[in-house]
Amino acid sequence: MEQQEHIFQSRINLSELNEKVKKIRSEIAKVIVGQDTTIDLLLTAILADGHVLLEGVPGVAKTLMAKTFAQITSIQFSRIQFTPDLMPSDVIGTSVFNLKTSEFEFHKGPVFANLVLIDEINRAPAKTQAALFEVMEERQITFAATTYVLNPPFLVLATQNPIEQEGTYRLPEAQLDRFLFKLQINYPSVEEEIGILAKANERKAQGQFDALQPVLTGKEITTYQKVIKEIHIQKHLLTYIAQIIARTRNNHALYLGASPRASLALLNASKAFAALDGRDFVTPEDIKFLVPHVLRHRIMLTPEKEIEGIRLEDVIHQILQAVEVPR
Repeated sequence: MEQQEHIFQSRINLSELNEKVKKIRSEIAKVIVGQDTTIDLLLTAILADGHVLLEGVPGVAKTLMAKTFAQITSIQFSRIQFTPDLMPSDVIGTSVFNLKTSEFEFHKGPVFANLVLIDEINRAPAKTQAALFEVMEERQITFAATTYVLNPPFLVLATQNPIEQEGTYRLPEAQLDRFLFKLQINYPSVEEEIGILAKANERKAQGQFDALQPVLTGKEITTYQKVIKEIHIQKHLLTYIAQIIARTRNNHALYLGASPRASLALLNASKAFAALDGRDFVTPEDIKFLVPHVLRHRIMLTPEKEIEGIRLEDVIHQILQAVEVPR
């Protein structure tokens, strides 16, 4: 018993974080009906210090979900609507001549915020997408040989319509790899849609976000992100992650496998997901659950498999079935 108590006392205290998570879920429920898994994965991404790509047809509350998260955090928020004529300077900022000082000054763009919502990210061409490469990976912008470091936390929530829709561009692989998760937002069930209608009817003249209260500060987010790094993961689970990622690189159905960034993403996300569940240790089930969300935007089917109608989800499932789950 004494030994068990000693082990328990050395554990990470997650009680404060778990109380915050309960409050966050309660606040989000005032606006969003259903989507519990998506909400948990968004919370996981925030704790893991990762960016999220939300994909779904128009009208399934992708933007609403991102704006709701902005409302419950006391951090700087900005929104960028991506369009075909958007320029990189519209995102990162531009140099403006100051008549008083007779010098050029850098005017920061909307990406200089803590939470950046990029709406319909795949409506802009590759030149504009490239403006996000540095800031998403290194949390800094280099302009005219000067580096501007962003204040933490920094999170990009991007929405995109399915690439089959008119007027969309496929995002560069290097940019997709910078997203921790790609989450697919589907149509609500009939019961959930009834709930959506009921909330809208009850709201009447009240604004959509009027009832929301801020729950998290920027300082708390950065503190929790540091706590997440201390979550325990056993060595055999690190091997499990590496084996799953390696399977994507020698799979006959895949043209492009996952990079080491995918391994790190899976590691960090599994720690954050365990903490959401109130645990200070990672389980194989955490990893298995997160694999599709970490991989679906990082791997590509061969043209032959696409023609055959094979889905990425099927290949990911086969990979998980092929790798022995450690116990």
